[in-house]
Amino acid sequence: MNDKIAVFPGSFSPFTLGHQYVINRALPLFDKIIIAVGTNSSKEYYFSEKQRIQWMEDIFKDEPKIEIRKYEGLTVDFCKSINANFILRGLRNSKDFNYEKEIAQVNQTLNQKIETIFIITSSEYTHISSTLVREVAKNGGDISKFVPKGIKL
Repeated sequence: MNDKIAVFPGSFSPFTLGHQYVINRALPLFDKIIIAVGTNSSKEYYFSEKQRIQWMEDIFKDEPKIEIRKYEGLTVDFCKSINANFILRGLRNSKDFNYEKEIAQVNQTLNQKIETIFIITSSEYTHISSTLVREVAKNGGDISKFVPKGIKL
C-alpha cells in the first residue's frame, strides 16, 4: 500500500487561520497530513512548542487524517523517515512564492522522490502571517480574528 502522506512543516508560532485553510483544502488530496513542528535552536519562540502542539491537537482532534509531530533537521530527511512523499506549503502572495520556490528546488535536489505541493490561500487570509499575529499578541491586541477558535492567550 502506497499512502499519500504530506508533511506540512513550520514553526506555527502561532498557528493561523491561513494555516488551517491550507490544511483543510489539502485534506481531500492526501491519506494523511502530518503537521510537522520544526525546531530551530537559534530561534526564540513567543509560544512554547508544547503550547503550539496542544493548540493544533485541539483544533484537529476530530480529524483522523491529521497528525502533529515535532522534528529537527532537514524537512526532506523527516519526510523520508516517515515515508512521506509530499511537502505541503501555503502561498499568500508572490513574495511567498519566490521564497517557497527556492526551498522546493533545494528539497528537490536533496531528494527527488519528494514533491512540494503548493496551496494558494483564500484572499481573506493573505494578510495574515504568524509574524504579524505575534506582534499583535505581544502588544496586547486581540488576535481572535487571525487564529482558529481554540487558540487563546
